[in-house]
Amino acid sequence: ARVVEVGSNDGYLLQFFKEQGQSVLGVDPAANCAREAAERYGVPTRVAFFGASLARELVAEGGGADLVVANNVLAHVPDLVDFVRGLRTLLKPDGVVSVEFPHLLELIRQRQFDTIYHEHYCYFSLLALEPLLRAEGLIVFEVERLATHGGSLRISAARDDSGRLPSPSVESTLARERAAGLDRIEVYSGFDRQIQALRRDLVDLLEGLRAKKHRIAAYGAPAKGNTLLNYCGIGRDLVAFTVDRSPHKQGRWLPGSRLPILAPSAIGEEKPDFVLILPWNIAEEIREQMATISTWGGRPWSTRDAAAQSVGSLPNSPRRPPRGPHLLQKYLLTKGVHGLPEAIMMVGAQLA
Repeated sequence: ARVVEVGSNDGYLLQFFKEQGQSVLGVDPAANCAREAAERYGVPTRVAFFGASLARELVAEGGGADLVVANNVLAHVPDLVDFVRGLRTLLKPDGVVSVEFPHLLELIRQRQFDTIYHEHYCYFSLLALEPLLRAEGLIVFEVERLATHGGSLRISAARDDSGRLPSPSVESTLARERAAGLDRIEVYSGFDRQIQALRRDLVDLLEGLRAKKHRIAAYGAPAKGNTLLNYCGIGRDLVAFTVDRSPHKQGRWLPGSRLPILAPSAIGEEKPDFVLILPWNIAEEIREQMATISTWGGRPWSTRDAAAQSVGSLPNSPRRPPRGPHLLQKYLLTKGVHGLPEAIMMVGAQLA
């Protein structure tokens, strides 16, 4: 079988198909990623932007594909029609296209506005994507819900002359989206108002902590974190610094907010009272990395740790009962926030 991945990056996914003896080809415009794919995994990569013209070239050179994979690439495509037309062109008559993308339904439901940033042209619902695929000769026959990126969809599509019929998962997903109002403009206007309110509440929360002399740091330097900080106007007056494991980011500053990016060891050295986790999609991994916070009496809290308890004011002294965590979890819960941020960690000994 021939497997082609569009947006193949460093060839990580294709290596597993290669190990199974499949013919593989990556397509990616980044030459550095193509080199790494070849050197690390032995995966050949065409350095180019994908579209109908390139698809015709690939078919002429090596024949059509049994499987075309496009994971988390649609949002980066400026010409969707040409891209989708290329997918159909590349497919063999009985081939399958597998496409993954963050689900607009979850973005709105969980207020994930921090996933909206400059690299993305579009955010997709199946209601929007299915007609586009159909117009270009592709039929969606299966839909899977995934937990990645705060909630994603994986759709499987085939040529409209393949004889495949949609499974119940297709209509059930469309029905969920209609029930959520994704075909009504009012839902999007309401989303705008919810995010404005969330911004006010988060800033009020951080200002309240700072007014009580608590020191706040952040963890991570992801694009979503920059969106959050800049939209909310959060700078060094509220958050002292952030940390990140990438040595390429350390010693630099976050754009706009100008937070210095330090190594994770700075958390142990500075012992901030609160740590705001910016890459909420890997919050569990970050909690494991920061397990040593318990050495000074810290405790991690997230929306998943919430319990039905009354909410008090922020702690005023080391002797006061630890009501602060409950206030923060209540904030995250009442806003329906799964990822904005996913977690705030309580790391001050005075809250232990």
